[in-house]
Amino acid sequence: MIVRREIPDTHRALAALGVPPVLARVYAARGVHSGAELDHSLTALPDFRQLANADAAAERLARAIARDERILVVADYDADGATACAVAVRGLRALGARVDFLVPNRFEYGYGLTPEIVAVALSRKPDLLVTVDNGIASVDGVRAAAAAGCDVLVTDHHLPGRVLPQPAIIVNPNQSGCAFPSKHVAGVGVMFYVLCALRARLRDAGAFASRGAPNLAGLLDLVALGTVADVVRLDHVNRIFVEQGLARIRAGRAQPGVAALFRVAGRDVERASAADLGFAIGPRLNAAGRLADMSLGIRCLLAESDLEGEPLARELDRLNRERRDIEAVMQDEALTDAAQWQEDRDAHTICAYRPHWHTGVVGIVASRLKDRFHRPVVVFAQANPTELRGSGRSIAGFHLRDALDLVAKRAPGVVVRFGGHAHAAGLTIRHDALADFTAAFEQVARETLTASALRRSFESDGELRPGELTFDLGLALSERAWGQGFPAPAFDDEFDVTEQRTVGDGHAKLRLARARESFDAIAFRTPTTLPPRIRAVYRPEIHRFQGLASLELVVDYWTAA
Repeated sequence: MIVRREIPDTHRALAALGVPPVLARVYAARGVHSGAELDHSLTALPDFRQLANADAAAERLARAIARDERILVVADYDADGATACAVAVRGLRALGARVDFLVPNRFEYGYGLTPEIVAVALSRKPDLLVTVDNGIASVDGVRAAAAAGCDVLVTDHHLPGRVLPQPAIIVNPNQSGCAFPSKHVAGVGVMFYVLCALRARLRDAGAFASRGAPNLAGLLDLVALGTVADVVRLDHVNRIFVEQGLARIRAGRAQPGVAALFRVAGRDVERASAADLGFAIGPRLNAAGRLADMSLGIRCLLAESDLEGEPLARELDRLNRERRDIEAVMQDEALTDAAQWQEDRDAHTICAYRPHWHTGVVGIVASRLKDRFHRPVVVFAQANPTELRGSGRSIAGFHLRDALDLVAKRAPGVVVRFGGHAHAAGLTIRHDALADFTAAFEQVARETLTASALRRSFESDGELRPGELTFDLGLALSERAWGQGFPAPAFDDEFDVTEQRTVGDGHAKLRLARARESFDAIAFRTPTTLPPRIRAVYRPEIHRFQGLASLELVVDYWTAA
């Protein structure tokens, strides 16, 4: 089903400011109402003083620097956690801190600042623990650290639970009372803001009188990578982070490890895009946390030279290939189970589990099933003899974390722990409670999801007039940051299919025509023969091959016209 986005009248005001008409319509349809929202300069970022407790965090970090205390950063094991850790370590060292990092092995310690990981951390004798991309739910871990006389600074962006970890300084835009205008900043963005607050405090104290203050903008390639890889909503703040980070990468000023990841992925840094970060660089970084130890990925991001970063990037690339092999097997098995599930009943949700599945890959498989069946999905694997660990992905209209919270209340004792966002979440359940969880999860979905939400739809920005679908339009679109909540523009129209052939692994290479215009196009995973005339939802992209660039339409959906 094709659903056309509404285009508010604000597009005329944007066009009056000099924004090209097509882009003006696209931006207006995504809620951009003024030219200020298209300002992606660093000066357009909100002031760090609006972030609750940023001043308290800066004061505690400044005291640690003045006293030469040991700071230990405790990271999460995904790309957001890894980039946030690298930003923290690089930034704090540049500001004069004595800092190291620790990342829990997901297979041994689970998620967050648990009492077990606190015990490991305390063996390094830190004076201050700083969590990045985790900690808001670490009530027991913070208590354990405090009992041992170690202070904790929590920097996180996940939604808080009913009880906050205490005693701790908490910097999280989603905590009650925080006036920060963006509630979608990733963990890496929160840590970047804390560094900005710290630098301001140190500057006011005269710390940089004999030397210039460090340029924290040098960390923005890491901020952009973590923001895109964590699939947070690309609101104005996050678009600034991504646009600025991509500009640094394209200018050859990326961290050596980031540049090395681009090379092993076969991507051109001079044309770096948000899609590169999300689909090429992020997965390679995530592979370390999924299959091995994310400290490998963090060390890559902390590399100070190409010589240091290259072998680490190659190892991450190898792990990513291994991850894809594991994923392929799991996906085939999960698709078999899910297809049977769909045939048996009118399911609103899918829960899948096999005891031999890999806990580090369940999230990717859940995402694939969600895309295939357009249902909220949770995929489980065996965590230990008594528990299953799951990862969930959701569709529009179904807030996954809130749904898990409701399941936990309705089925006491089934869910051991959970956390996450509207579209993605992780959880642990009792090994013997899979059937109970599945039933409760399905019931919540049946109460929440409407019939229209269960129908897959393809959003379109409408038709383009003759002469608007050009190489220049494709180029302009390729240079902007698109992603979650700010989707890449797609258009729809009727075309004659004048040529078609199968290429690669079941993709349709096409020549499409309308009126007197003709375009190259590709429809991925389309092994069937297309009819002579179709209505298609498509994205204009720039195809590069052997040094040549041309406009290509990527067909996301088609139906006979």
